[in-house]
Amino acid sequence: MSKLKLIIEREFIAKVRNKSFIVMTFLSPLIMVGMGALVYFLMKKNDEKIKTIVYVDESKLFSKDDFKDTKTIHYKDFTTDGIVATKKKVEEGNYYGALYIPKKDSLEILANSIEFYSKDSPGLSVMNSIENKIERKLRNEKLNNFGIDLEKINASRIQSDIKMFNFSGEESSKLINGLKIGVGAIAGYFLMMFVMIYGTSVMRSVIEEKTSRIIEVIVSSVKPFQLMLGKIIGNASAGLLQFIVWGILISVLGLVLTTILGVDMSEIQTANMTPEQLEATKQAASGDKMQLILQEIARLPLLKLFILFIFYFLGGYMLYSSLFAAVGAAVDNETDTQQFMLPIMLPLILGVYVGFATVISDPHGPISVAFSYIPLTSPIVMLMRVPFGVSWGELAISMSLLVITFVFMVWLAAKIYRVGILMYGKKPTYKDLYKWMKYKG
Repeated sequence: MSKLKLIIEREFIAKVRNKSFIVMTFLSPLIMVGMGALVYFLMKKNDEKIKTIVYVDESKLFSKDDFKDTKTIHYKDFTTDGIVATKKKVEEGNYYGALYIPKKDSLEILANSIEFYSKDSPGLSVMNSIENKIERKLRNEKLNNFGIDLEKINASRIQSDIKMFNFSGEESSKLINGLKIGVGAIAGYFLMMFVMIYGTSVMRSVIEEKTSRIIEVIVSSVKPFQLMLGKIIGNASAGLLQFIVWGILISVLGLVLTTILGVDMSEIQTANMTPEQLEATKQAASGDKMQLILQEIARLPLLKLFILFIFYFLGGYMLYSSLFAAVGAAVDNETDTQQFMLPIMLPLILGVYVGFATVISDPHGPISVAFSYIPLTSPIVMLMRVPFGVSWGELAISMSLLVITFVFMVWLAAKIYRVGILMYGKKPTYKDLYKWMKYKG
């Protein structure tokens, strides 16, 4: 046990003292927050640009009230100039584009005859905005032709808001599901990144020691199993420390930047909304609704989420790292690892795809539940399910299977490791790995 402790300390200290580790620990949060600030700045600059769109309405159906200016789009009526002269002015001037509404015998034909001219391809949000205005006007015109009172139609619109309760009587919110999805997705994504970065780090460390022949000296006094386990735990400890530092720095820097830049999230969310969506958002953002969301967040089992996150985080990492260590021991250089990497990475990638494809739509469905039990995918899928509420019985099954599989995979990988670290000059095959697993010497 004392030797294992020494190996863990050695790996941890070697990792945290590495210059690249120190630089990336403090530089990565700056880069991430800086990229976010840059994207926000570019969004603001893009929104500040006023797009002037001119229109020629030969149908005489539209008025200035139908083409009201927005924050980023201004409309001008060039109907008197005609489409030929208008197209020339737009081509030679600084206008964003020209909208041509011809005169047609029916509204159905007109709906498919409207044209838009511009120097460059127009943005999708701009075209959606124009189409919404036209569709709304043509729909109202058709209702008038049917003799239907528009005021009564508008007055008859009712928005439904189904209240959600659990069987203990606690009220929930549909909006909180977005938060739960976000928490689960971020947790699953971070786990995948953690495994990929630090799992391959363990593999490279083994390859370096093997090629430098230092390993021959080390294994003379330490059992291969202890050496492999020490490397896994040491790298995991360093990685966890780095992720904690990242979390703290990103939170602090993000808060500082949002304060300095004056980021208004409601502005970002409502920038390209239709009037109906904007009105619904305003109603959803009422005091009672926001208070309900805050209450829902407070009711989330945050301590449980944190503990389970650490467990699956470390459990998933250690499970996959044992496989990476075995691969590193089996080969002489990093190029030879490619044939063994795909089978290791496939379950990890599958877990991410299953998580996003099934957990988001039905977190308690049979596929979600099944993959949250399978040890190779449970660290990701179960982490994505936990925010939606998972029983302790399901968690016990999933956690037990993960621990049992981890112990078995470490034992199996150690059998490959103890033979592979002393093998040189031969590119191993899957057949060789199978022989090494059966070796009893």
